Amino acid sequence: MSAAAAASPPPASTLGREAKDLWRLALPLAAAQLGTHLMGFIDTVIAGHLGDRELAGTGLGSSLFFAVSVIGMGVVLGLDPLASQAFGGGRPRLARRCFWQGLYTAGLVTLPLTALALGLAFALPRFGVVPETATAARHYVVARIPSLYFLLAAYAARAYLQAAHRARPVLVVTLAVNVLNALLGFVLAFGDRGLVLVGLPGVGLPTLGVVGLGLGAALATVVQLALMAVAVGSLPPGEGDESLHRVDGRIVRRILDLGLPIGLMMSAEVGVFSLVQVLMGGMGVIPGAAHQAAVTFWSLSFSVTVGIGAATSVQVGRAIGRGDAHATRRAGLLGIGMGAGFMLLPGVVMAIAPQALARLVTGESDVVPLAATLLRIAAGFQLVDGVQAVAAGALRGAGITRWAFVANVIAHWTVGLPVGVALAYGLSLGPAGLWYGLTTGLAVVAAALTTKFVLATRGRIAALG
Repeated sequence: MSAAAAASPPPASTLGREAKDLWRLALPLAAAQLGTHLMGFIDTVIAGHLGDRELAGTGLGSSLFFAVSVIGMGVVLGLDPLASQAFGGGRPRLARRCFWQGLYTAGLVTLPLTALALGLAFALPRFGVVPETATAARHYVVARIPSLYFLLAAYAARAYLQAAHRARPVLVVTLAVNVLNALLGFVLAFGDRGLVLVGLPGVGLPTLGVVGLGLGAALATVVQLALMAVAVGSLPPGEGDESLHRVDGRIVRRILDLGLPIGLMMSAEVGVFSLVQVLMGGMGVIPGAAHQAAVTFWSLSFSVTVGIGAATSVQVGRAIGRGDAHATRRAGLLGIGMGAGFMLLPGVVMAIAPQALARLVTGESDVVPLAATLLRIAAGFQLVDGVQAVAAGALRGAGITRWAFVANVIAHWTVGLPVGVALAYGLSLGPAGLWYGLTTGLAVVAAALTTKFVLATRGRIAALG
């Protein structure tokens, strides 16, 4: 092929087909990711009707749980580029073996992450969190933490299924689990009163409050893994005589090598939001509750772009697996454009109707005005948030994970957080100042990740061994 031909743009039909393929995969994955975050949204809505203390405590406990578990999720996602590139290269049996190693890797990280989550939960008062919020958050984490391995194993199953272009089972399972989580959380939180409200007779079930919300989410996660296992089992593993279930230290090390930076990258971002939640808790119950209300809607819109990023990762990985450099770049840039375009929609809604959104989460009149202010700020960073989420997925599909981690740490912890603290405390902007800092960090990381992908795909990227 001549240099002129290699540099010429692909036919419009090729771009249209690739965009359609990306959207066909992204839509169910985005919906599934939205459903995953709806579990936290449902818990927040129920907690909001329990009271301010329960709302702030559930928000803080949920944030802490995910700030820790997201490290394990990221480690397991080291399976993502391996499976995608294996499928792209026509090696489904290798992809299935990588899935099993992902399950073993999930087991390796569960115990230390459990210890970390519990340690942080019991140390919350030392970080200045008001006692009633700290107690509620600790109760939620203790009730939720037994489901950690099941959550990580379900992420491994999800990574394998999406790499195989089987996104529909992921969506169906997520929807079913959301219904179960809502029922369990409501009934366990309100006890017999909850049973009566859903049309069931009372059986003397106690009111568990925040503990019930954590237990309901934990039980729903166990069911989620069971259903995902059925979906994985329905796929043929591919021909070959070697055992798929045997521990393969080389693949486990490869997953850890790829996945640990992903987990730390995700934790760097989630950790910033969790730290901001802690700082809000130190400002009082109302700022903590308002922050959680705003984060609930931000996380819902962000979850869609995470789904688009997952689809982009798969398409980038598959293109690398089959050795198509041009398709690799197109898949990443199409995904980034799709993520940016989507995020314009929730940004407009947050800017136009912030108070109406806040009232959906809390009925407390003193929380709504501050939550609406934070939502207006969130409207401003929707675009860059979508770009950075999908660009991270594109880099993950290419196996470029360490650089993405470094960029996130620099952007969020050495730029965004200091800016937020300076505005909140130095210029007395309070909660709004912290959110302006979050916006700054997201803008920096979006530019850094997109630039890295463009530079990395100037030539052919070798498939992972």
